[in-house]
This record gives sequence, structure tokens and C-alpha cells, in this order.
Amino acid sequence: MSELPQVFKHHVFMCLTQRPPGHPHGSCGTAGSSKYFDLLKAKLDAESMNGEIGLSSSGCLGFCTAQPLMVVYPQGVWYRPQAPEDVDEIVESFKSGTIIERLAVVPAR
Repeated sequence: MSELPQVFKHHVFMCLTQRPPGHPHGSCGTAGSSKYFDLLKAKLDAESMNGEIGLSSSGCLGFCTAQPLMVVYPQGVWYRPQAPEDVDEIVESFKSGTIIERLAVVPAR
């Protein structure tokens, strides 16, 4: 098979799963993922990066202890934003091609 064209330079998937209060796994939604998703969408719009950065909401990504969680492809980098400023830094990393070590996590099963 020939190489498939890449639609986006980066594609971000962010868990927006919302579980009931007290659920033993918690949830990214409870940890504020929708706030970070909205901030990221607004920042990509403001920077006119929608054509090169895809942003998709997802269900559970399977690593509930690292909430809120997003994964960026094709690099496969997992980020856990903790403050609104982290979103700005993540967008800058798309431009520079760097990984933000302090936000990057290696999910444990």
C-alpha cells in the first residue's frame, strides 16, 4: 500500500468522559477537560491553525489516573494540562516541534 497523505500536522484527542461523582476511576470531565478543550479550540482558532491541527473530543483514553488527559499524534505524546496557561504552551509546541516535558506523561496501565 502506498503512503497515505497526512490530513493534519498534529491531531489532538482529548478525553471528555464524564462519570458520576464518586466513580472509582474518576473522569477527565470532572478534572476540567472540557475547559481545556474549549481553551485549545479558541487558541487554535485565534492562531488560524485549524487547517494544520485537528482537535477531537474522545471518550475514555484508558489512563484515568492521569486526568485530564490528551494525546497528540503523530508523535504519540500524552499531556496533562493543569492550568489555562498550559494550553498556550501546548500550542507553541505545535509550532516549534518540541515536547513540553513538565506536561508530558507516560500513562501507566
